[in-house]
Amino acid sequence: MNFEQNMTSYQIDLLKEAGNIGAGHAATALSKIVGKVIEMKIPSVKMVSFGEMIDLAGGPEKEVAGIFLRIEGEMKGSMFLILSLSQAEAYAKVMTNDPSFCINTLPLTDMRLSALRELGNILSGSYLSALSDFTGLHLFPTVPSLCIDMAGAIISQGLFSVSQSSDRALVIDTVLSSAGNKEAFSLEAQFFVLPDPESFDRLFYKLEVGFHD
Repeated sequence: MNFEQNMTSYQIDLLKEAGNIGAGHAATALSKIVGKVIEMKIPSVKMVSFGEMIDLAGGPEKEVAGIFLRIEGEMKGSMFLILSLSQAEAYAKVMTNDPSFCINTLPLTDMRLSALRELGNILSGSYLSALSDFTGLHLFPTVPSLCIDMAGAIISQGLFSVSQSSDRALVIDTVLSSAGNKEAFSLEAQFFVLPDPESFDRLFYKLEVGFHD
């Protein structure tokens, strides 16, 4: 099945709307953690090949912070949140209230690692909750893992189990920002959702008809 050609504009709109609702929930949760107003938006949702996915992450040799987790429940799949090191560092400084934090200083402390994992946990949980509401599927994320490595290595390792029979991913552009006179920041990241091959049909069927049930 050529998923890109068979996705309807209605399905894409629903995926984007689910992303925007999830972003709103995630922004609320993050605002409570950092004690300042945070806004998040989803400017686009599209289908890409695995090769395009790596290019969007900055190229196979670009060092990035990758947060990986599995989707469990009535649809199986994988999720990645990919951040440039500079953006991961800026976010961790805000989350830990530690302006001296440097992501290239190893080993990273548990607190600093937890701050980045929690970002993946909040984003994935909020998005899957919204997607569950739209499709009626019960979905939940596993505990996220964090890796700092080249984008190609992170994505290839995470996708090894599904790459034999599928080569498509949903990419959700994510923009997170805070306003204010102090410590204002803006973060752009790619959030990749990869249903396992046997779950694609079920997801798109639910997006087409399940929303009206």
